[in-house]
Amino acid sequence: MRMSTGGRSPARKSPSLFSSGPGKTKDGTRRAIERMEAEREARRIAMANRKIERAEEEQRNIAAGNPGDVDFIGQVRSWRQDNAPVSRERETFRGKICICVRKRPVSDKERAKKDHDSVTVRNPTVYVHSAKLKVDGITKYLDHNGFAFDHSFDEAGSTEDVYRYTTFPLVEFVVEGRGGRATCFAYGQTGSGKTHTMSGIQTMVAEDIFAMLHLHEEDDDDGRNAQCRRSETTVTVSFYELYGGRCQDLLNERRMLKILEDGKGEVVVTGLEEFEAENPEELMCLVEKGNRLRTTHATEANDTSSRSHAVCQIALRDKNNGRLKGKLSLVDLAGSERGSDTKSHNRQRRTESAEINKSLLALKECIRALDNGGGQSHVPYRSSKLTLVLKDCFTSPLARTTMVATVSPGASSCDHTINTLRYADRVKEKKSETYIFVP
Repeated sequence: MRMSTGGRSPARKSPSLFSSGPGKTKDGTRRAIERMEAEREARRIAMANRKIERAEEEQRNIAAGNPGDVDFIGQVRSWRQDNAPVSRERETFRGKICICVRKRPVSDKERAKKDHDSVTVRNPTVYVHSAKLKVDGITKYLDHNGFAFDHSFDEAGSTEDVYRYTTFPLVEFVVEGRGGRATCFAYGQTGSGKTHTMSGIQTMVAEDIFAMLHLHEEDDDDGRNAQCRRSETTVTVSFYELYGGRCQDLLNERRMLKILEDGKGEVVVTGLEEFEAENPEELMCLVEKGNRLRTTHATEANDTSSRSHAVCQIALRDKNNGRLKGKLSLVDLAGSERGSDTKSHNRQRRTESAEINKSLLALKECIRALDNGGGQSHVPYRSSKLTLVLKDCFTSPLARTTMVATVSPGASSCDHTINTLRYADRVKEKKSETYIFVP
């Protein structure tokens, strides 16, 4: 019996993928393997070369005093090359409030920790380059934050530069003899260089006050006799600290003092001794004595951290009637700390740090209140003794204030540096923008 195939042709075999023959197939496979091996070897050589380059780059960074993560350092360097500084003539600020920032050099402690430089100064702006990782946990990138101020000084800037553009105008203002109240205060993280900066400012203030008093023996610009002559003026200095809720006289055996408001609403530090100085040397002798007696303790961030707010007041008085012709207050604020900075402290040190940060927060709230509402807003001066002492900085019509915010360059301090700059930026919003050029 014959079976039908349904009209279909008999099935044919498909041509083999290896129809070219076994010899050609082996050659193609061998070439593919050789190509992969060559690519793998090229990658291995590239990785080895990159490893050598990274090691050499790390040594160059160490020689330059900037050890740390090679990738992040390279990214910071590239950013600086792409954002070269623009020549800008520095100006002296003559408004009521002047804010400047000073970056200190990388310290030996930071070098030992391989903590690279993460702050760039392009006057008047300060940039913080925070090291970050993307969500893959591998890719590195930088988060750039910039803050503009009246002045900013990099690690090459001298204390004399800082003084000339920030505090010298205050000295001129006080020596005019019209009852001016001027205040310069230093704020920043523990170990950022506040006390170093303030000590230099104190020395230059002592020299210039006496020099300018002699200059004012001549007529002023209006043709009138100068109101503040050296022969008619006494220069006195007082020095006290606020520590642990107490006020102590640093020039009088740490005598306990009280901070009160009189009937006119003016702040009075009762019991505070004033010592007369006849020349810059005597003035600096008194100031140095006060600095030596300040309360300091070792902290996680600084071996000799100043743990008190120190207020050095230089007053100019009429020799005949004792009238106050001018007063300059130099305030070195205690170093602020993060919670991580206090992890190794004992209970007393942690309480101390909490009190310091509380008083600094009170100062910030006062500044915010003034910034938001001016004279119409309630300003919580009584939140701390620090804000009570600094009341004249914000209320007197004859008041001028300068703040020098100091920052650390290390990458591990980025968060705290940004907090310091934000604090200073909040103060800056209240300034009156009036500039003059310095020849």
